[in-house]
Amino acid sequence: MNNFSLMFLSSLLLLLLAMSCVEVQAQSCRPSGRVRGKNPPPGQCNTGDDSECCKDGQMYPIYRCSPPVSGHTSAHLTLNSFEKGGDGGGPSECDNQYHSDDTPVVALSTGWFNNMSRCLKKITIYGNGRSTQATVVDECDSTMGCDDDHDYQPPCDNDIVDASRAVWEALGVPKDNWGWLDITWSDSCGPSGRVRGTNPPPGQCNTGDDSECCKDGQVYPIYWCSPPVSGHTSAHLTLNGFEEGGDGGGRSECDNQYHSDDTPVVALSIGWFDNMSRCLKKITIYGNGRSTQAMVVDECDSTMGCDGDHDYQPRCDNDIVDASRAVWEALGVPKDNWGWLDITWSDA
Repeated sequence: MNNFSLMFLSSLLLLLLAMSCVEVQAQSCRPSGRVRGKNPPPGQCNTGDDSECCKDGQMYPIYRCSPPVSGHTSAHLTLNSFEKGGDGGGPSECDNQYHSDDTPVVALSTGWFNNMSRCLKKITIYGNGRSTQATVVDECDSTMGCDDDHDYQPPCDNDIVDASRAVWEALGVPKDNWGWLDITWSDSCGPSGRVRGTNPPPGQCNTGDDSECCKDGQVYPIYWCSPPVSGHTSAHLTLNGFEEGGDGGGRSECDNQYHSDDTPVVALSIGWFDNMSRCLKKITIYGNGRSTQAMVVDECDSTMGCDGDHDYQPRCDNDIVDASRAVWEALGVPKDNWGWLDITWSDA
């Protein structure tokens, strides 16, 4: 066999392998059947919020699955009314209640609803350059439709977050554009408890870098988790001193050392610190149109605060990258704006 034939066969095998991989990916969540549409009886399909009614004889795909959930799961945001008499039909499945459309609530496609496992839990929705949280109260049924139980509307697609108007308003979408929006979403990480603040003894709370001191009687939520990590995890960058005598308190947890603030180092919220699994590893931080790398040396404790061990400062939020001044300088942020910045980050 000549060289040309060998090259041709090799190319053909690679092409078939690539096509096979594409087919496997496409089969990860494929339609599980179809339902035939029929015209609804007069007045039996609510067309509010531009809802679609089934058409006689048209075939609609049904799904028993949804795409895999990640830190930023791609989806489509649609508009639904959860009030009595709205286009959402009957009471919500999670609590058998109707909900005001001024409340941020959503229904999820069948696969994501996952046998009610997300009922009454919050998800974070990212779209239109903003983010907001909403409570899951219902299923957007991907397995059935075009009948009385489904208001004679077609089955839901398998990648839908069906949201009240409060969600659309929170994302700042102009009303004329309500109805369909490419978004991403993730499971939210809710508070796991609270800690009550006490006034620090005189001189016991370091207010350097504009750090906050606990206030007597104020209640602060605590977290044992952080949002899921993805290729670009949304976070807030804060300013911390890692030197002895700085507002960071004691030595860094990863190496029991202090660190010069001219060195790019960070502390991560407890969920991202992940039992020291990121200790002395680098992360890449994206913000202010730039990126830089920094080493993880400490935990920003989201579970405790307002005591001597935490310099009488409140617990950390669950989405914090607490950074030395070297990180802020590397991102080119003007010094007057140091302290709080919307960023994303990833493992380097």
